[in-house]
Amino acid sequence: MTAIDYDLEFLEDGRTIELISIGMVCDDGRHYYAVNRDMPVRKIRKNKWLMENVVPHLPKGQGDRRNHVPRSWLFDYADPVVKRRERIADEVMGFIRAAGPDIELWANYGAYDHVCLAQLWGRMIDLPEGVPMFTHDIQQERSRLGLSWDDLPQQEGGEHNALADARHNQTVRRWLAERAQK
Repeated sequence: MTAIDYDLEFLEDGRTIELISIGMVCDDGRHYYAVNRDMPVRKIRKNKWLMENVVPHLPKGQGDRRNHVPRSWLFDYADPVVKRRERIADEVMGFIRAAGPDIELWANYGAYDHVCLAQLWGRMIDLPEGVPMFTHDIQQERSRLGLSWDDLPQQEGGEHNALADARHNQTVRRWLAERAQK
């Protein structure tokens, strides 16, 4: 069994979940990070929490006077990690499939992450072959083992950067697996 730990940053309003960025790390050593070029920038600008916690981790542009792009722009559209949603969907599918036929997805508080991930391809029933229909949840495993949040390894920094969070998820999942063996 090969595990892929992942994290998504997203905008949610109680009815919709819209992708901002995705980070994935695989037990085979590969990683993937992308920022959604098609994210709802105007809505994100109105969300104080996202502006304070997620946006600072997105690729920053330096401004471009020739094209009238201000330094305060939300993110750098020219950065290679900034991609169209369709391209992200294709690359994520390739990343998952490259892990082999027997994979597990893991996320921390992963319910919304899984819905947002599945929506890369449309409805849940539209998931491509090889993409699991569910995500294992780190918090569920923590609870099953009778541990508290404070018992878990703490993240050193980079919270709300999808790739940093995915790497930390991998650390915590492996730590929990060691505890489950005892």
